[in-house]
Amino acid sequence: MTITINDIIQKAKNKLGVNYTPEEKLLRLFKNKKGLEVGGPSPIFSAELPIYTVIESLDGCNFSTDTIWEGSIKEGLFYNYFQNKIGYQFISEASNLDKIETNKYDFLLASHCLEHCANPLKTMKEWLRVIKPKGTILLILPEKNHTFDHKRPISSFDHLIADYNNNIDENDLTHLKEILSLHDLSLDPAAGDINNFKHRSLENFQNRCLHHHVFDFKLLNQIFDYFKIKVKYEKFISPYHQIIAGVK
Repeated sequence: MTITINDIIQKAKNKLGVNYTPEEKLLRLFKNKKGLEVGGPSPIFSAELPIYTVIESLDGCNFSTDTIWEGSIKEGLFYNYFQNKIGYQFISEASNLDKIETNKYDFLLASHCLEHCANPLKTMKEWLRVIKPKGTILLILPEKNHTFDHKRPISSFDHLIADYNNNIDENDLTHLKEILSLHDLSLDPAAGDINNFKHRSLENFQNRCLHHHVFDFKLLNQIFDYFKIKVKYEKFISPYHQIIAGVK
């Protein structure tokens, strides 16, 4: 078989990933890598973005042994994230991963988690600490216009800076008045009526249901720029997933 110059060019393009879709390029960042997921497991990582299928291993982290989303969990080799794949389940605050050494993982995933954290920049700093230089971080956050947050304003980056400088912790209820006023209960049936919702919100430290802040891609890019994370992927996926990934 004769090999033409076009064949050589095409082979070079393939090697460089020129013909890969954005999603295929994204998966290449995770292939055969070891990572940590905060707040998982997350169905999107076995379906729309099948990261679970290409990685070598994954540990998990949740704030409590009993959550609304996962039910009863315990620390140890119990993180069943995909089929028969098991990783280590940590029980730790998202903003305080002191059980995990610095630069331990190749990547970190967090789907619909950062909005539940009272101090996003403190949390991001900690997430970046546990991944290696050139490691990948991928975040998914709700797009407000498709959720019960649609009446709320986007949080400002200056506000996130102020929370970081003031070392805001998870007991914070600064945004409760706004949330009670603007939360669309018709799109959040699990919250019940306004009285039930208020009661649940006042106990947020125990249940972590509140969305402290509201994010859009502009704010997410400001956060990535602040930490000098190079954005590699950015996409909205229906019904409400804002996805951004970058390299440390």
